[in-house]
Amino acid sequence: SRRHKLYREELNLTSPAAPLPLRPEASWLQFHLGISRDGLYPRSSPAVTRLLRDMQELPTISADYSQDEKALLGACDCSQIVKPSGVHLKLVLRFQDFGKAMFKPMRQKREEETPEDFFYFVDFQRHNAEIAAFHLDRILDFRRVPPTVGRLINVTKEILEVTKNEVLQSVFFVSPASNVCFFAKCPYMCKTEYAVCGNPHLLEGSVSAFLPSLNLAPRLSIPNPWIRSYSFDGKEEWEVNPLYCNTVREIYPYSNSSRLLNIVDMAIFDFLIGNMDRHHYEMFTKFGDDGFLLHLDNARGFGRHSHDEISILAPLSQCCIIKRTTLLRLQLLAEPEYQLSDVMRESLLQDPLAPVLTEPHLLALDRRLQLILEAVGKCIDTFGEATVVANDTAQPQSPAADTAKLDT
Repeated sequence: SRRHKLYREELNLTSPAAPLPLRPEASWLQFHLGISRDGLYPRSSPAVTRLLRDMQELPTISADYSQDEKALLGACDCSQIVKPSGVHLKLVLRFQDFGKAMFKPMRQKREEETPEDFFYFVDFQRHNAEIAAFHLDRILDFRRVPPTVGRLINVTKEILEVTKNEVLQSVFFVSPASNVCFFAKCPYMCKTEYAVCGNPHLLEGSVSAFLPSLNLAPRLSIPNPWIRSYSFDGKEEWEVNPLYCNTVREIYPYSNSSRLLNIVDMAIFDFLIGNMDRHHYEMFTKFGDDGFLLHLDNARGFGRHSHDEISILAPLSQCCIIKRTTLLRLQLLAEPEYQLSDVMRESLLQDPLAPVLTEPHLLALDRRLQLILEAVGKCIDTFGEATVVANDTAQPQSPAADTAKLDT
């Protein structure tokens, strides 16, 4: 506290710098301008490469709680089973050129598996899962996860000394092991045992690029038709009714658009990473009903490499439909020379926190990929390939659709 007080006094003695103009070549802006109806970034994007480097290397100029955690301050309902903050601490970091990213600190070591008795809605959030999800999403050619990179943060210099939030300043302390720690300030989690600690100052975590503001690029948040029950008992209809997809198909927009195919894509992605916590999905309003679904908040993936949660594949197994492009990519990644675990291993070596995943998690990807292909095979045996495999490779696009960009 004394150190931070001196730091603020020094800042007050310094005359404020002139406002900096936004540079058109800034990686944050170039990333936003590259968003199209095909994905968050092109297949080959120098802007994303620069953005990953900037999020890893640029100094932070401010740090703050995220908006959802701010909303909980003083308004936490301790009767809720699902508590959206507290142990799942995350911070918004700001960089030069108006760059902004979400920082999620390390809460679980890579070699630790989520305990079997944990419900999915009280599971840890893992920084390495966010990083690995970005790489897997890119390998699958979905390009629906915001660019994410690992980073070692000096919690004193890069968070405490740059934050203007007095609440965040107040939750920093030095542990008995002389490590600098901090925690989320919420009535039911205001305890040092829920803190994250540096070693003594350095703490690793994931840094994910923010999307354009909602004012510039409005998004919809839509409940997942295959949402799980967030209570200790009870089940949703899809969990007990194998014909549930017939009901979904009757509801707009799942009845006459590519939305259902995108839901299946999302289910395949979640099954590969073991994420059971996809209660909502988001999409840009500009691209209409056929726009892609954003694969956000993947920190509850990669928790158990020894278990394959088949229920995550319910949209695929119940609807028996899949994009041809998705199926072709999965089949390619099942070939020995392009094996998914090998491609992921090589891709993750690019991250500064490598190794991001342990070997059992990488090998689990190959096993789960085979289960996906087996599920598709069963559907084809039952309904025929023409019914199951949707040909999305020959859809004509107008010139306007090819160049559709988000307003920025």
